[in-house]
Amino acid sequence: MSEPSSQSAPPRIVIPGAAGLVGQNLIIQLEARGWNDIVAIDKHPANTALLRELHPGIQVVEADISRPGAWERHCAGADVLVMLQAQIGARDSGPFIANNIEATRRMLAVARDHGITRVVHVSSSVVESVAEDDYTETKKQQEAMVRDSGLDYCILRPTLMFGWFDRKHLGWLSRFMKRVPVFPIPGHGRYMRQPLYVKDFCAIIVSCIERFPSGQTFNITGRERIDYIDIIRAIRRATGARTAIVRIPYGLFWFLLWLWARFDRDPPFTTDQLEALVAGDEFELIPWWEIFGVEATPFAEAIAETFRHPRYSRYELKF
Repeated sequence: MSEPSSQSAPPRIVIPGAAGLVGQNLIIQLEARGWNDIVAIDKHPANTALLRELHPGIQVVEADISRPGAWERHCAGADVLVMLQAQIGARDSGPFIANNIEATRRMLAVARDHGITRVVHVSSSVVESVAEDDYTETKKQQEAMVRDSGLDYCILRPTLMFGWFDRKHLGWLSRFMKRVPVFPIPGHGRYMRQPLYVKDFCAIIVSCIERFPSGQTFNITGRERIDYIDIIRAIRRATGARTAIVRIPYGLFWFLLWLWARFDRDPPFTTDQLEALVAGDEFELIPWWEIFGVEATPFAEAIAETFRHPRYSRYELKF
């Protein structure tokens, strides 16, 4: 990896998928460094509006990058592309193809047309998972498209992330916990997780922009191994929720998720994600805190900051 750039002017950065979990947190860190020449693109109206409200000093564009449009001209003159757009959950393959495949194909083409030569691509640890689902397969295809794009790239593969603005995963679990007297856990609940604090991950992205480890791929895994049931207990402590945590049979839990999906077109937790939870994956842990010069936040401290921060813990992204 090369040394940080000595360029006098901050880089111009294009971020598709900017209004999601990673994008919202990343832009906080970029602005804290004085990097305000940012084009933030996202198609979700409510989440894009929140991004614009929180960061009036950057350029926020509401657009679907899987389709051609006026958004493309905003990419002119950019130095680096940070690709965050991704479909994580859906009932059928259509959204995965549109948001993971078609959006990536068009974004890479626009980058080439506008002379953006460097791409930091946020992939996912699922590309090395035993799971077989639309998310996993389209993320594999997405990586291949980046590698074959002819652009200078580096790829980051994070595990399950949590932090401010988390509408899915731990964020949704915390909100659900506050609404119900009983919190169900599938089976025994001893499913090992390697959760990654999004604040740490965004610091890694910033390091990649500065140093740009060209042509390299990094598996970015949470430093601590924690069982799913213990994550739920940590959330309950941090939020002060009084709900009871109750284990229920895996089959019943799966059926309840399946039934939920019949009435919700974009369920926060799907049967595919449940199957991935219990699949037993263990992801490579590299010393990313040394490689990227980023201090790893202890899990207990990260959970407390996620749910107790005086400003950012109160924001909820929409589905």
